Amino acid sequence: MNTLRGISAEWLKTKRTPVRPLAWLMPILLAALMIGFGSTRGAMPQLQLYLFRVFFEVWTVLVVPLAVGIVPGLLAHQEGMAGQFYGLLGSPMPRRHLYLAKLILMTVLLVFGTVLATVMIALGAGWLSGEPVLWAPFGMGAVLVLIGTVPLLAFHCWVSFAWGLGASVGLGGIGLLIAALMATSLGDTVWPWIPWAWPVRLAQAVGNAWAFPSAGELPLGLISSLLDGGAETIGAIAAVVSWGAMLVGGLVWFERWEGRSGSDGG
Repeated sequence: MNTLRGISAEWLKTKRTPVRPLAWLMPILLAALMIGFGSTRGAMPQLQLYLFRVFFEVWTVLVVPLAVGIVPGLLAHQEGMAGQFYGLLGSPMPRRHLYLAKLILMTVLLVFGTVLATVMIALGAGWLSGEPVLWAPFGMGAVLVLIGTVPLLAFHCWVSFAWGLGASVGLGGIGLLIAALMATSLGDTVWPWIPWAWPVRLAQAVGNAWAFPSAGELPLGLISSLLDGGAETIGAIAAVVSWGAMLVGGLVWFERWEGRSGSDGG
C-alpha cells in the first residue's frame, strides 16, 4: 500500500512538468510522422514490415536513449529543487517505497508511450497497406523493446539521483550514439553485452524473423526464431538480469543516500 500511495503522489508531482506531455505527445507525433512518411512510399510489397522496421529503429535509436535520460533526470531534478531533496528524504514512507514509486511511475509512462506509438503505427500500416494488421510482430516488437529498455530506465533513475539531470541527459546522448552504431553491422558480435543496443537489436530480430520466418506462420515462426538460443536470447536474458541488478543495487544505495549538493537540483 505504501508503494501505491507513493505512485499516486509521484503522479501528482508531474502535473505541471514536461513529463506528462512527453509521455503521450511524443509517441503520437512520431507515429504520425512515420505514417505520413509511409504514405509517400506508394504501393510496395510488405509495407507493414517496412514501417515496422523504420518506426522501431527511430524509436529505439533516438527516442529511447533520450527519453530514459530526460524523464528520470527531470523527476530527480524536481526533488532536488524542493529543498535539497528534503521533501523526499524527510518523508515518513520507507526509502525503498519512495524509490520504487519513482521507478514504477517511469516504467508505466514508458509502457504507455511505447504501446500507444506501436498501436498507432500498426493501425496506420494496416490502413496504408490495405491489409489486416499483423498484430503479432508489432506486439512482440513492443514487448522486446520494453524488455531492453527497462534496465536503462533503472540505471538512469540511479544516475539521476546520484549525479543529477545533466549526467542523466549526457548519458542519454552517449547512449543514442551507441545505439546508432550497434544498429549497424558493427554491433553484430558485441550487442548482447551493450545495454543501449538491447532495444534496437531485439526489435530488429523481430523484423528479421518476420521477413525470413524459420518455422511456420506468424506468430509461431517469430517465437521459434527468437528462442533458438542465439544472440537474441542472450541479449534478452542479459537485459532481464541487468534490470534485476539495477533494481536491487538502486534500492540498496537509496536506503543509505543522504542527498547531494550542487547546482543541478541540489
